[in-house]
Amino acid sequence: MARSGTEAEDLAAAYLQGKGMVLKARNYACRLGEIDLILQEDATIVFVEVRQRRHRGFGGAAESITAEKRAKLIATARYYLSRQRSLPPCRFDAVLLDGAGRIEWIRDAFGE
Repeated sequence: MARSGTEAEDLAAAYLQGKGMVLKARNYACRLGEIDLILQEDATIVFVEVRQRRHRGFGGAAESITAEKRAKLIATARYYLSRQRSLPPCRFDAVLLDGAGRIEWIRDAFGE
């Protein structure tokens, strides 16, 4: 099932909101980059990258989040956080969608 990037983000946002998270922003952009979704889970700000792949021929959705992409996401998140009154705990998650409609949520996707 092919879907647009907007449809993939809609699915991811609905899925995460169904898990109790509160949507703060979509497609947050600044000169440093763009973040697909920003949500809040309890006191934690969660920056979410949404990726989709119809098949694994060129690697799965997770493999498409390169080191360069991670660096841009981190820089953009820092910029977002610099605009907040206080510095909340935060993390980076990934929501991966495949051609069969499966959703995989990777919490703390950039954690070591």
